Amino acid sequence: QLQLVESGGGLAQPGGSLRLSCVASDDIVLDYFAFGWFRQVPGNEREGVSCISSEGKDKKYEDSVKGRFAISRDDAKKTVYLQMNNLEPEETGIYYCTAILVCMMPLTPDISRWDNWGQGTQVTVSS
Repeated sequence: QLQLVESGGGLAQPGGSLRLSCVASDDIVLDYFAFGWFRQVPGNEREGVSCISSEGKDKKYEDSVKGRFAISRDDAKKTVYLQMNNLEPEETGIYYCTAILVCMMPLTPDISRWDNWGQGTQVTVSS
């Protein structure tokens, strides 16, 4: 089963930037899978932020992050990225990546291919 490890979170000021990474386990061929990034705030449901298709041609974003976030992938490095610019305090939360069945919006957790979630990476946007 695919194992994913997220990193790159941290503290950013409003208007700042962070780049999240999601690295897949060595024994998987990343090319076949679409991936999604999700955000979760304690007490709330996990919500989809962005996704990318298996060949990287199709990228989708939740409306509030369009123009500020950019998803990408490097299959040779088995890594999916989420570049987050002009961050807002409301985007504080734990960010997770997972393989998904299809890249679509709204992106919901039930689209996760195996429903396996890593530890995530904490993003805090605060002055």
